[in-house]
Amino acid sequence: MKRNMSNLDRIIRVVIAGIFAYLYFGGIVTGALGIVLLALAAVFLLTSLVAFCPLYLPFKFSTHKQ
Repeated sequence: MKRNMSNLDRIIRVVIAGIFAYLYFGGIVTGALGIVLLALAAVFLLTSLVAFCPLYLPFKFSTHKQ
């Protein structure tokens, strides 16, 4: 996989994942919406760790400058 995410993009995704996890584990958001937020947090964290977002491919979009 070719990297298509900049460091700023990765940091923003980690922060959003942390907020979503806080909302779920803090009991602020519960039920189905809480589970959806937790799943999104996992996806954001995974994509930031590998620096690759598959949704960028169809649009030929990249925030990583070479």
